[in-house]
Amino acid sequence: MRIANLAGRLVLHTDAGAVDVQRASSGRFGADPQAVYERWDEFRDWARTAPTGPVAAFDEARVRAPVPAPRQVFGIGLNYRDHAAEAGLELPASPAVFTKFATSLAGPRGEIALPGSTVDWEVELVAVVGRRARDVSVARGWDHVAGLTVGQDLSERTVQLAGPAPQFSLGKSFPGFGPTGPCLVTPDELVDRDDLALGCALNGRPVQQARTSQLIFSIPELIARLSAVLPLLPGDLVFTGTPAGVGAARNPKRFLRAGDELVSTIDGIGDMRHRFVGRERVVGAETEG
Repeated sequence: MRIANLAGRLVLHTDAGAVDVQRASSGRFGADPQAVYERWDEFRDWARTAPTGPVAAFDEARVRAPVPAPRQVFGIGLNYRDHAAEAGLELPASPAVFTKFATSLAGPRGEIALPGSTVDWEVELVAVVGRRARDVSVARGWDHVAGLTVGQDLSERTVQLAGPAPQFSLGKSFPGFGPTGPCLVTPDELVDRDDLALGCALNGRPVQQARTSQLIFSIPELIARLSAVLPLLPGDLVFTGTPAGVGAARNPKRFLRAGDELVSTIDGIGDMRHRFVGRERVVGAETEG
C-alpha cells in the first residue's frame, strides 16, 4: 500500500491514480493525513480490501509531507560506517540520537531557503511509527512501523557545530530542512525492506549512493533502542541516518547554493526534488504576502 498527502487530503496512491480515503471509506476515515496513524491497524485492514472510489490524477505538484505533524521526530547520526569514516569518527556503540523540530518538515517538491553558506545534504530512509512502542524487542520492531518514506536531513553545519557543545537539533531545524515524501510505502510493498538503494544527486550529478542494508543500527534495532527510553507514538518519524558523500567531507567542501537542485531517491519509494533559493527571496515573498 502507498498513501500520500495530496493538497492536505489523505489518498491511496494506486496505479490508476489517487483515491480519496474519506470519500472511498464513506467517512469511516477522515481526510487528515496525520490522523490515520492513530488508527493504523484498522486503516491498513480496510485498505487491503481494495476500496473503490473516484480516482483523480496524482498531481506531484500538490503532494505534501505524508506525515505533516508528528509529535516526535528522531534523527540518527553516524549510522553508516562509510559516513563515520569520512567524518573521522569512531563507530558508535549505541545510536547517536538528536531531534529535528517539527516546523522543519516540508513536502517532496518545492523551494527551500538557505539560511547560511554551509548548508549540507543528507539523504535518509525515514521510518514512520504506526503503533505505540514501549520496550519493544528487536524481533518485534517491524511490527510497529507503518511504512517508509524518503527524507533529507538538511544541515546548516556552522550552526550545528557551533559552541562548546554541538547544536545538532538547531542546525538541522531551519524551515524546510526536513522534507519527506513523496509517499509512505508499507514494508510489504518492497522486495526487501532491509535492503533499499538510496542516493541523491546535485544538479544531475550523484553525490550519495548506498544501500540501507549498510545501516549500523537497523530499523528494528532503532525501534528497540528508542522505545527502551521513551514511548514512540503513532505518526512519529525516525530519520535513520545518511551514508557517505556529504558536502562537508569533500575536498574542497561543497555546500548548497542558490539555484542548486537536489534530487533524493529511494528505490521502491520514489524521489524528492528541491531547488534552493537565497533567504532574502523567501523573506521578501512572505513580506509581500
